[in-house]
Amino acid sequence: MTARFRQEFVAEPQHIDELGHVNNTVWVGWVQDMATAHWQAAADAEHRERFFWVVIRHEIDYRGNIGPGETVTGETWIEGGPKGAKSLRRVDFRDSEGRLIVSAATTWAMLERESQRLARVRPEILAPFQ
Repeated sequence: MTARFRQEFVAEPQHIDELGHVNNTVWVGWVQDMATAHWQAAADAEHRERFFWVVIRHEIDYRGNIGPGETVTGETWIEGGPKGAKSLRRVDFRDSEGRLIVSAATTWAMLERESQRLARVRPEILAPFQ
């Protein structure tokens, strides 16, 4: 069971925008990378084979940023229970001093691989994440 999942990211030169810090699109990518890594680490093999997730909404608050070569630690978790085919995932990124600099709430929808149709998220699917 992996209720909370952590991953570290380093700001590479290609992540930096004209303002000298990590571009917003990179943060979105890291949010998605963390969700995928958490699913792969915690979900039952049968569920990973049968279902996949797609983003239907991102909500991100930027409170700070990092520059080239700096590191952040992301932490992700599922918040609350499922609502039909949807689930809410939170991601917080903290800088090397532990300050919260980016916070995201992403709504994901689960689909069946075979039909590519929405699938109701049953409690046993999210159980390893809670």
